[in-house]
Amino acid sequence: MNKKRVVVGMSGGVDSSYAAYVLQKQNFDVIGVMLTLWTEPSQENENRCCSLNSQSVARQVANKLGIPFYVMDARELFRSIVVQNFIQGHSSGVTPNPCVLCNAAVRWKMLLSAADMFSADFISTGHYAQIIKKEMDRLHLFRGIDPSKDQSYVLSMLSYESLQRTILPLGEMTKENVREESKQAGLINHRQPDSQDLCFLGGMNYRDFLEKYAPGKNVPGEIINEAGVIVGQHDGLANYTLGQRKGLRIASKYPYYVTSKDPTTNRLYISHQPISEGRGIVVSNVNWINPPTYDSFEVEIQVRYKTSAVPCKVKLEEDITRVQFEEPNSLLATPGQVAVFYKKSECLGGGIIV
Repeated sequence: MNKKRVVVGMSGGVDSSYAAYVLQKQNFDVIGVMLTLWTEPSQENENRCCSLNSQSVARQVANKLGIPFYVMDARELFRSIVVQNFIQGHSSGVTPNPCVLCNAAVRWKMLLSAADMFSADFISTGHYAQIIKKEMDRLHLFRGIDPSKDQSYVLSMLSYESLQRTILPLGEMTKENVREESKQAGLINHRQPDSQDLCFLGGMNYRDFLEKYAPGKNVPGEIINEAGVIVGQHDGLANYTLGQRKGLRIASKYPYYVTSKDPTTNRLYISHQPISEGRGIVVSNVNWINPPTYDSFEVEIQVRYKTSAVPCKVKLEEDITRVQFEEPNSLLATPGQVAVFYKKSECLGGGIIV
């Protein structure tokens, strides 16, 4: 019986390396592929996802496992989709999530293309999430069992068809287990720290990045308080987020909070009161992994990668999804960010907050 073939997206990190190791132990025919993503010029070595050092580490792991290893150039696709969306979003006053977009529009697209090229049945990554087959053999996406590493949020925009060809070996493991077992397996990167920053910045401050690539867009403007009075000047709307309290540089006995941004007038609005507790938000371009069977239903919603999900009611309309919280909630739901829907531990899909 022929082995099933799988293309593993390897970044040089311990998670994807261990995923390749596990799949080989499970008798898959494994091929390692690293995607080279666009990075701020001259800062390429600061990008842990695909630096020359990361390539070297991934290649050494592949050699140890005795599997083929290839590098695919995804720089132009990544720049045209992910980086441009980041620049345009911040320039228009919203806050995009590059990682979610990268997975759906670049990483999975390129890995599936590689799988077709190598006649592979599946692709795999080191993400901490679970794909489980349930009733009528339908696949469902679930949180990883390690709550500190669960990455179902950043996979929420993947299509059902993409998930059908995806294997996630780490969903039932903790990061601690992965590091320990990687050490036992002799993988050289078992202690490598996780990457934290946006990869394409290459260690550059995102404000400086926007100033370079969107000159004239992130310009100073007026700061207006709740009484409509000009109380200061901001140094560019992209430098502020809703709910922000520090860094406003306004002398006051009580703290101010950012409550809204208006790109048309280039004004930043602040108040002594935090953003008022809202009853709901609107989400567009929702990707439902399994299409809902009702127009209205109750689920939970998570509006940022590291926040908790809260109960809500969902109403599907023609072009948007309306979300009403069960209780007034100051979630700081920032336009441009991704809202992800859950039913207990199942990730139902996600969309963009408007």
